[in-house]
Amino acid sequence: MSSHKHKEHLETIKDAIDKSKNLSDEQKSESVKRIEEWVVEDKAFGTLKNELLEISEFFEVLFAELGLK
Repeated sequence: MSSHKHKEHLETIKDAIDKSKNLSDEQKSESVKRIEEWVVEDKAFGTLKNELLEISEFFEVLFAELGLK
């Protein structure tokens, strides 16, 4: 997957996090922080997914809704 496509997915995820009623403000903040770190460190998407799942199991549902299993 191209870097551009990754960035599009990350923006989609960040937007969904911001709009989520299933995450606390603290979970939203921590999630966005990890996404931004991912961009800087250029981690594999699977690593980011696992880190977000550590914050909340809700991300499994979110990824499925966004077609990012």
